Amino acid sequence: MSDKEQISVLFVCLGNICRSTMAEGVFRHMMRYGQSDANLRIKNVDSCGTIGYHAGSAPDRRTLQVLRKYSITKDEYSHKARQIKDSDFSNFDFIFAMDLNNQQDLESRRDQLISQGKLSTEESGTIALWGIYGKDGCEEVMDPYYGEIDGFEVAYEQMARFTNAFEKQMLI
Repeated sequence: MSDKEQISVLFVCLGNICRSTMAEGVFRHMMRYGQSDANLRIKNVDSCGTIGYHAGSAPDRRTLQVLRKYSITKDEYSHKARQIKDSDFSNFDFIFAMDLNNQQDLESRRDQLISQGKLSTEESGTIALWGIYGKDGCEEVMDPYYGEIDGFEVAYEQMARFTNAFEKQMLI
């Protein structure tokens, strides 16, 4: 694996306080304590939202509650919500959307930057649904914000499963 390049990963949802921040926390934790040395290939991990409504806010309390349940603590992972920036499209190798609407928003913004001459296709990171590592290759992470804690548990299970699959692919 040492001959492979290091990569950077960005997770994106709508407001960056539930799903994408959970994905970032789970990914960091599993790469750090995983069964492989895949973490050596990770140079940067972050998360953001397609909108800035929650910019500067901490993750949703239920996100933190679920992360703590699985031993992912504030000491290991802290985060303040932010909105995606134009530079993210060239600073990250992989930009993973939590659902198809987020993916469409990201692709639209990237295409706009390309058409304005602010970004080239070659320098843009790969935009994909995080759920490409799911059961059917097109699994969305539903927004648990307006629901109860069980929605956050479902999101955690997906994040762990997708991270495992991503890690296995990195080792090929």
